[in-house]
Amino acid sequence: MSNGKPSIVFCHGIWADGSCFSKVIQPLQALGYECISAQYPLNTTADDIAIIKKTLNRVHSPAVLVGHSYGGQTITGAGNDDRVKALVYICALGPDEGETAQAQLGKYPTTPVFQHIEAVDGRIWMKPEGIADFCGDLPEAEQKVVWATNYPPAVDLFSAPMGVPAWKTKPSWYIVGKNDKAVPPELERFVSKRMGADTIELDSSHCPMLSQPHAVVEMIVKAANSVH
Repeated sequence: MSNGKPSIVFCHGIWADGSCFSKVIQPLQALGYECISAQYPLNTTADDIAIIKKTLNRVHSPAVLVGHSYGGQTITGAGNDDRVKALVYICALGPDEGETAQAQLGKYPTTPVFQHIEAVDGRIWMKPEGIADFCGDLPEAEQKVVWATNYPPAVDLFSAPMGVPAWKTKPSWYIVGKNDKAVPPELERFVSKRMGADTIELDSSHCPMLSQPHAVVEMIVKAANSVH
C-alpha cells in the first residue's frame, strides 16, 4: 500500500467464519491497514490454505497472517508464501512438520466445548449449549450471534499432517487465552514457546478478538510494525 503498512489477512477457525474478526478489523482499518478475512469451507486443510493464498492475491504485499484456533494451522501452511512476512496466532494450533491437529489436541485433556458437539452429515456441529465454552466472556446476546454464524468442519479436518511450518522461518506472535475451554491453554503455551513467538496471555475465553479486541489489535500492530 502507498502508506507503507502491510496488509492484514485474517484466517478463521472451526465453528466460525470471517465475521469473528469484525471487532479488530474496524480499528485496524482506521489505523490505515488494508484488511481482508479469508473465507474457507473447512473441508480440507489443503483447500483452506489454497484459499488463503488466493486471498493474498487480493491485497497488497507484504502481508501479516492472523490465525485463530484452527486458523493457526492454516497460517502455518500458507505462511510459507513469500508475500507473508509475519504470523499472529490467537488461541491457535501451530503444528510442526508431520503433526496433525488431532494429535496435538490428543495430548491434553478434552476441553469442555467438545462435550457439546455432534457429527451429522459429515460435519461436526456445535450444539447451542456449547457456545458458553467457546466465547463465554461475551454478553449472552453476542454469544448467540457467534453461534448463529458458526460453521461446522468436516469430520476429518484435523487428521491432515502439517507440511513445513512457516513459523520456523517467519517471526511469530501469540495470544494465549488463559480461560480457553476449546483449545487447552497448556497446548497454547507449548506451541508458542516452541515457535519462539512473542507471547502475551489474556484473561479471556477462546475468542479474545471479540472479548478483548483492543489487546488483540495491539498485538497485530506490533507484528505489523516488524514488517518493512
